[in-house]
Amino acid sequence: MIPSPPPGSESEHYAGPVTAAIAAPGGTRRRPNLVLAILAGGTITSISLGVRYSFGLFLDPVVETLGTDRGAFALVIAVQNIVWGLAQPVAGGVADRYGTGRTLAAGGLAFAGSMVLMSTAESTAMLMLSAGFLTGVAVAAASFTVVLSAVGRMAPIGRRSLALGVVSAAGSIGQFVLIPVARRLIDAQDWRFAAAVLAVVTIAIAAFAPVLRGSAIEQQSESERASAGAGNPLSVDLRRAASSRSYMLLNLGFFVCGFHVVFIGTHLASYAAEVGVSDNAAANALALIGLFNVFGSLLAGALGDRYSKTRLLAGIYALRGVFIVGYLLVPITNTTTVVFGATIGLLWLSTVPLTGGIVNQMFGTRNAGALFGIVFFSHQMGAFLGAWMGGEIADQTGSYTAAWWAAVALAVMATLCHLVIDDGPAPGAEVPARTRVAPAGGLAALLLATGIVGAALAGETTAEAAAPSTGAYLCVIAVGTG
Repeated sequence: MIPSPPPGSESEHYAGPVTAAIAAPGGTRRRPNLVLAILAGGTITSISLGVRYSFGLFLDPVVETLGTDRGAFALVIAVQNIVWGLAQPVAGGVADRYGTGRTLAAGGLAFAGSMVLMSTAESTAMLMLSAGFLTGVAVAAASFTVVLSAVGRMAPIGRRSLALGVVSAAGSIGQFVLIPVARRLIDAQDWRFAAAVLAVVTIAIAAFAPVLRGSAIEQQSESERASAGAGNPLSVDLRRAASSRSYMLLNLGFFVCGFHVVFIGTHLASYAAEVGVSDNAAANALALIGLFNVFGSLLAGALGDRYSKTRLLAGIYALRGVFIVGYLLVPITNTTTVVFGATIGLLWLSTVPLTGGIVNQMFGTRNAGALFGIVFFSHQMGAFLGAWMGGEIADQTGSYTAAWWAAVALAVMATLCHLVIDDGPAPGAEVPARTRVAPAGGLAALLLATGIVGAALAGETTAEAAAPSTGAYLCVIAVGTG
């Protein structure tokens, strides 16, 4: 027999060589060991993000094969990201209530199916169905958002940010490994063969998913359940979120993160070719983003347990703007592109453990999957704009320059947002949701102003591309306040 730790002790996470027992409705279940959960969660995130971030390498080969333009492929990636965002709160809520392992396994199998369909696409419509809609839903269920919510519940409060940083860092290994593999498969065979091989890789997600079994209540530590009780129902926490200005600003800041990572991930290879950088250098830059994100995420996670997460996020977004400006102003060569990949990689997913940690601080962990899912929806709205606008600007103006400078302007906005966020517990929601129009309107106005700046840089076509993003962001605000 393995002795049980004292009730409420943090050591319960490490009780026994594998798991710790907890009581749950319907019998006794066993919570996964934290170390095993981090390893499995990191592997799942590694596969999911590694395959997902390889999509930028498919842009030019797919355009050449299907006879379309960059804007059409960019729209597929944009739709993928918005569907991912729409499905994420649902996937998070399902995982919170019915089990993380089941949700991740279903997502992994669906991801494999979508990649198989993508490999057979003969038209942009089939590409939209497979790489756009189906991949978006699959990644939502098999994403780091679901994994981080589970790990955050299992980790002791004093080590939570570090645990989330370790998972985020491990997730980058897939990007470092799978992007060069995808590049070689495309060069050796073609993009269809590469997509089919990546489909086989994603099946492994389902194999690791059972390690993260359990619902939100089953995964919570004894100490947290004792101090917070069963936690609030989701409806109560949604009202608290809707009435919190800081939560709204956190949404807006993560919107900028989505714009940055998807714009760079989708269009860096194409931009590099445009300015005379070799395909291998561009692929190496994307791979180095993943490698250096390991260090960035670990550092962010460690610092997040000791210093203000909001101030750290403000610094990260400010440095992103600085690094992008530096890349644009120096002569762009193979070397500077690779160096840019390494430096921006330090800041790539370092926002994730800090943002997830703030959500936990504001609302606790019981509904973390759904509440972080809403924040991630905002992230995906930015991703939609970054993927789509980048392609449209390149097609209409013949250059990505305006899109890069829009990314700089958004970095400034995100920095300012995080300087005024209060990351303490969100107050209870006592004001009816219908009266909370001003905060949403203020954020929408700020986003609209940013869109106008981008439009001024890119011209009338960019203005048309930016308008839907503002309306879509109003939708996420409406969801959050409804």
